[in-house]
Amino acid sequence: MYCFHPRCLKPFAFQFLVLAISLTSATTLAQPLPAAPIGLWAFRSTSAGPLQCSPGTLWFEAVAVGESKTEPAYLTNTGPTTITVLTMTQSALGFGVSGLNLPLTLSPGQKLLLTVSFNPQVIGHVDGIFVFTSDASSVTLPLYVHGRGVVAATVSVSPTSVNFGSVQVGRSGTQSETLTNSSGSSLTVSQVNVIGAGFSTAGLGVPLTLAPGQSVTVSVGFTPQVGGSSSGRLSVISNGLNPTVAVSLSGTGFTPGVLSANPSSASFGSVQVGNSSNQFATLTNTGFVSVTVSQANVSGAGFSLSGLGLPLTLTAGQSYTFGTIFSPSSAGSVSGSISVVSDATNSTLPISLSGNGTAAGMFGVNPTSLNFGSVGVGQSKSMPVMLSATGSAVTISSAAMSNTEFTLSGLSFPLTIAAGQSTPVTMTFTPQSSGAASANASYVSNASNSTALEALTGTGAAPQHSVDLSWSASASTAGYNLYRGNNRGGPYSKISAALNSSSYVDSSVQPGQAYYYVATTVDASGRESAYSNEAPAVIPSP
Repeated sequence: MYCFHPRCLKPFAFQFLVLAISLTSATTLAQPLPAAPIGLWAFRSTSAGPLQCSPGTLWFEAVAVGESKTEPAYLTNTGPTTITVLTMTQSALGFGVSGLNLPLTLSPGQKLLLTVSFNPQVIGHVDGIFVFTSDASSVTLPLYVHGRGVVAATVSVSPTSVNFGSVQVGRSGTQSETLTNSSGSSLTVSQVNVIGAGFSTAGLGVPLTLAPGQSVTVSVGFTPQVGGSSSGRLSVISNGLNPTVAVSLSGTGFTPGVLSANPSSASFGSVQVGNSSNQFATLTNTGFVSVTVSQANVSGAGFSLSGLGLPLTLTAGQSYTFGTIFSPSSAGSVSGSISVVSDATNSTLPISLSGNGTAAGMFGVNPTSLNFGSVGVGQSKSMPVMLSATGSAVTISSAAMSNTEFTLSGLSFPLTIAAGQSTPVTMTFTPQSSGAASANASYVSNASNSTALEALTGTGAAPQHSVDLSWSASASTAGYNLYRGNNRGGPYSKISAALNSSSYVDSSVQPGQAYYYVATTVDASGRESAYSNEAPAVIPSP
C-alpha cells in the first residue's frame, strides 16, 4: 500500500503503474481509502511513454471550505512525433483542471500548462487523481492531487514567546497565554500540548470551540526540578487555516549558591619563631548558580593567605584551593580567622585559625672536638657523639664533613630532637694515607645557633710488616746464618749470622716487595754449609 501524505511524498520522484482508473469517492485523512479502489494508487510511472506530467503530484495545504486555490502542472511531449491526448478521467472530489480541451495534439517538445484547482467541500484531508490517455502508449498517465480543507478561521496567540526568567528549583512561576479566534468563522481547538521539562498548562479544557473574535486564557507554568536553562514549546492545534500555532517557552532553574570551606578550621600546632607552616583550605560552591567571592579578610598575628586572587567566581559545583600560612614573630598562642565574603546565601563564611609560636631551641654537640689518635691506613676507628636540643625542639636538616676520611652514621635527615633530649650518633675516621688529618663536622638546623661545628682530628699510620722465619734445628750445628734476596735464586745478602735459634723475625721489609730467604749451618770450627731450600715472602701494600 502507498501513502500520499506530503511527509511521505517526494514530488517529481514517484513512478507508478496504473492498475485501476476509477474511484467511487474521495477520501479524507481521518478515513482510510476503501478496499476496492486501493489499486488506483498503485502507479509505477508518472509518464506514459513520451507523454509526461510535471509535477506528478500536487499538494494543496490548508484551504478554507468554500474557497479555492490553484497550482500549475504541465503536460509535455518529450518524443520525436506528435502525440494526441485523448481522454482525462477524474476521481478527485473538490479538484478540477482548466486549460485542457480534448482531444489535444502536442507537437514534439510542446508543453501544455494545466491549472489544477482545489475547492474543498469538507473539512479534512482529501486525495484525488487525474488519469490521461493518449495515442503515445497503452500506459495511462496519472496526476495525483492532495489537499486539506479547513474552516475559514485562524488562531492567534499572545504573547508568541514566554520567558519565565530565573525560578528557584522546586518553586513555580506562572504566566498567561491568550488564544483568540481572529476571524469571522468559528473554529475548534482540539489540543493544547506542552513539551519541555518543568513546563505545564492549566485552565483550558479541550476540545474548545471559539466563536469569531472570542478569546480564552491559558495558564502556563514553569516548575524547575534542577538548576540550569530549560526550553520548551506550547502547541495549539485547531481546524483553522493555521492548524498548529507554537509558542516558545524558556526559563532558568536555580538553587541559591552556598559556599562551604574544607576544613572549616586550621590548627598549625607549634611553629618556631622565624619559621612558617603552610596548610590548605578549599572553597566549594554547593549550589546551582555561580558564586562570586569578593573578600577574604584575615585576622590574627602571623596568619596570611596565598594563592587566592579576588574577586573569584565559582560556578555551580566548582571548588578552589588556596594556602593558609602561620609565621609567628614571637612565642605564644595565637588565634585568628579568615572571613570569606561572597554573594552566596551564607554571605560571610568563617574559617578559624590557631597556632603556637615557640622560641628557637639551642643545638648542642658533645664533645665539640674528637681526636681519633693514630689509625692504620685503610683501617677505621669510631667514636660516639651526642646531639642535643634545649629550650625547644630542634630539627637538623643536614650534616657535612670537610674531609671524606671522616663519616657520620646513626641518623637520617631531617632529624627532630625534642627539647631536653639527646640523640647518639657515630663518627668514624678511616685514613686513606699516612699523616695527620683534620676536618669540621657542620650541622645545619632550625635552632638559634643554626650551624654548629665539631672539630675532628686523627693520624693515618702506615702499617708495620714483618716476616716470621723458622727452620728445623740440627744437633751438630754451632749456629745459623740467614740470607735474603730480591730475586728468585739470588743473589742473597746475609741479614743475620751465628744465630743460635731456629727462628727469626725480619722487620726490615717494605710494603709491596717480594723477598726470597735461604739459611746455612755453621759448625764449631766456623765452616758453613751450602744454602738451604729457598723460602719466598710477599709483603702486602701498603
